[in-house]
Formats: sequence, C-alpha cells, structure tokens
Amino acid sequence: MKFRPLHDRVVVERLEAEEKTASGIIIPDSAQEKPMQGKIIAAGSGARDETGKIQPLDVKKGDVVLFGKWSGTEVKLDGKDLLIMKESDIMGIMG
Repeated sequence: MKFRPLHDRVVVERLEAEEKTASGIIIPDSAQEKPMQGKIIAAGSGARDETGKIQPLDVKKGDVVLFGKWSGTEVKLDGKDLLIMKESDIMGIMG
C-alpha cells in the first residue's frame, strides 16, 4: 500500500463478522452488523504536544483493535475497504 497516515491517524482493516450465532443459526448478510474489530494496516508517527514534541502512538501495525461502531472514515485503497481513524477512536488492543 502506498498510503501513510499522518499524525495520530491509523488505517484499519475490519475483521470479518461471525456468520453464525453460538447456537449455530446462520445470520444473513443484510442482518449482520459491521464488525467493530480490525487490524492496524498502517499508523502515523504520532501527535505533537504543546511543546512540539511528537508523542508516539500506543498502537502499531499488526495490532488487532476494538473501535466504536461509527468510528473512522471509510475509504477504498488497493481494492480493499478500509477505515482511517484517529487513535483516540480506538478503545483498546485485543490480547
């Protein structure tokens, strides 16, 4: 990918949603919610503080993260549907 996010922004690829419930019922595409987990594809260098010093991000490329349902801006890069969001939209890193 030839895209590098700036400052405290990250590029996230959504992980696929479960197509079955725990009891084995198959959920049709029209009823599935968009997954709120994704993998960091690229990350910016960090935000600047009041003194101009760059504060590095807590997330890095390859991290699997949890984010809000309406977080980020949807974009299509290299034929993939991706999200660009600020690090502050990410709720946490999955263990």
